[in-house]
Amino acid sequence: MPVRLGQEVQALPWGAGLTELGGLHAGVRRDEALAAVRGLLDQNGVDGAALDARLLVCAAAHLTAVDLIRAPEAALDAASVDRLRAFASRRAAREPLSRILGKREFWSLSLAVSPAVLDPRDDTETLVAAALEAFASRRNEPLRILDLGIGSGAILCALLKELPGAIGIGVDISAEAAEIARANLAACGVSARATVIVGSWGDRVSGDFDLVVSNPPYIASSEIPTLDPEVRDNDPLLALDGGRDGLDAYRAIAPELARLLRAAIGRFFVEIGAGQAASVREILAAAGLKDLRTITDLAGCARVIAGAQSR
Repeated sequence: MPVRLGQEVQALPWGAGLTELGGLHAGVRRDEALAAVRGLLDQNGVDGAALDARLLVCAAAHLTAVDLIRAPEAALDAASVDRLRAFASRRAAREPLSRILGKREFWSLSLAVSPAVLDPRDDTETLVAAALEAFASRRNEPLRILDLGIGSGAILCALLKELPGAIGIGVDISAEAAEIARANLAACGVSARATVIVGSWGDRVSGDFDLVVSNPPYIASSEIPTLDPEVRDNDPLLALDGGRDGLDAYRAIAPELARLLRAAIGRFFVEIGAGQAASVREILAAAGLKDLRTITDLAGCARVIAGAQSR
């Protein structure tokens, strides 16, 4: 049974700590608060409870990790304890840490997130790294980049930071997501080189692009109820649901890639889900795209399909 704040946490295995989360009060020691929160998260099945507890204590009390190490006996004030209780309760209910703190680090950038956007994952950095490798010799050129389904803006922010001569367009069907993307582009200092459009894939976009990227929804509709609560209950369905077989977005994107990529030198990179590489390649090949290759992430899983158009 999930434990709630105020219920007793018995026999914390890592040593002494509060035995009752209701005992979080003004003046509680930092290390005691840390132990209590870790106990709550552990008993609610949160992976990485120790790290999350530390991050929550730091965020609630405006501390650094070094502060916790140097002065574990220091007391938390009432305002910090109130914030910590609220944060810990939300994380125990399996709300992602990034949603609680309102930010996520991606490609060493601090990005705002909201319920309107997919929480950027480390796996998506595989797409960024592959694109940058492909354009390494053209890094300072005035490249034109298109991000289909921009979401939080994570991919476009990273690419524009690394490609100082590039300009970018991001498209998203969600007006709320577009606002978050604009805010992140501004916070990263690249908004002068970026435009965000509300629309469906490439239907409001024209011209030739050197680079087209996309992390579309690719979860089969029937699989969504089986996802972890952090994903299922917090990421927007619009950014998850790829239709009956998870491939609807690729069917929509493939002809857009063929239309929008610059002849001969344009390249695209799209993220894929587990077991989808062969099917996505087949869809892209049927649209006339060529030079298709599969790129694996750090875990060795097929994560990205790259290619060019046939003109």
